[in-house]
Amino acid sequence: MDFSFTEEQSMLRDTVASYLADHYSFDQRRAMLAQEPGWSPATWKAFAEELGILGAPFSEELGGLGGGPVENMIVMEEFGKALVVEPYLSTVVIGGGFLKHSGHPQAEALIGQIIAGEAIFAFAYAEPQGRYNLADLKTTAKKDGGSWVLNGHKAVVIGAPYATHLIVTARTAGGQRDAQGVSVFIVEKAAPGVTTRDYATVDGFRASEVILENVKVGADALVGPEDQALPLVEKVVDEAIAATCAEACGVLAKLHQSTLDYTRQRKQFGQPISSFQVLQHRMVDMFIQLEQSVSMTYMATIKLADDRERTKAAAAAKVQIGKACKFVGQNAIQLHGGMGMTDEMAIGHYFKRATMIESAFGSTDHHLARYEFLSLGQAA
Repeated sequence: MDFSFTEEQSMLRDTVASYLADHYSFDQRRAMLAQEPGWSPATWKAFAEELGILGAPFSEELGGLGGGPVENMIVMEEFGKALVVEPYLSTVVIGGGFLKHSGHPQAEALIGQIIAGEAIFAFAYAEPQGRYNLADLKTTAKKDGGSWVLNGHKAVVIGAPYATHLIVTARTAGGQRDAQGVSVFIVEKAAPGVTTRDYATVDGFRASEVILENVKVGADALVGPEDQALPLVEKVVDEAIAATCAEACGVLAKLHQSTLDYTRQRKQFGQPISSFQVLQHRMVDMFIQLEQSVSMTYMATIKLADDRERTKAAAAAKVQIGKACKFVGQNAIQLHGGMGMTDEMAIGHYFKRATMIESAFGSTDHHLARYEFLSLGQAA
């Protein structure tokens, strides 16, 4: 399997890394998070206009750079290294994914707005009772003439405080957990009946509880097939999982390198603690977890185009990422000592992000069970 990058992909990585090194230091990030709105519209504008990376995974016909999942992976890995909070995942990967794959009549126009940095999406799919089940929906959408009326409660909608549009999953037929009867809608956040309770998450992002009360949308708000959208949702979520795994690789790389640097500086008994064999073994184990995570993420990204292998590869990668985030994160904190959890040190912020990634789009146990079913359950 060839994991080498093209010249254009290497240039994309260098461009993103260089910009973040100059404009997104740890201190700059802390200052930005400490004040409203909790993210940087100026940085988002730079992503769109100066770097052009918001068009990285879109075809040239749509105004993009002609890339795909690999380009998303490259961008997200660099974002992980800098702990970027701007909504690339929810807008470009998820919002753009739904528009690309659904054949939505407004796809070209909306993707153009995404590339220009004008449209910002948040994915409102999780519900308080859902437990990672994408089909477990109490939110409903009922026809009203040529329109739809949505009612429901969506939980922990990352990026919703500064979104312009919401991607909402809703039940249009069937029972609460049926695979059939799931539909997807684009809802303008400013639409009458949409209310949010905004809050900061432990890792510095912003999220909302979204309440939909008799929210009326037109027929063109429907994304994908009516009642049959669950496969589309699963496809986009698998792409989001692969992108999140890529972000995790960036976070893990910084956790490992920062710990390595610290142990070379910290002295006990007159010598750096990096010279202690037991700690050398620990850091080698951390490095192995990182390398396995990178390999699994690359494999999952490559297999996104194969619907037969996509889901299993995404689940396997998420299991490895979950284990690595826990092992590398906890050991990084332990080797730094108590000050590793202080707000002034970057290592604690990387640990918090790693902890949140571990449960994003399903916990390690959830994806392990998912992989087992896909490998054994279907065969049985």
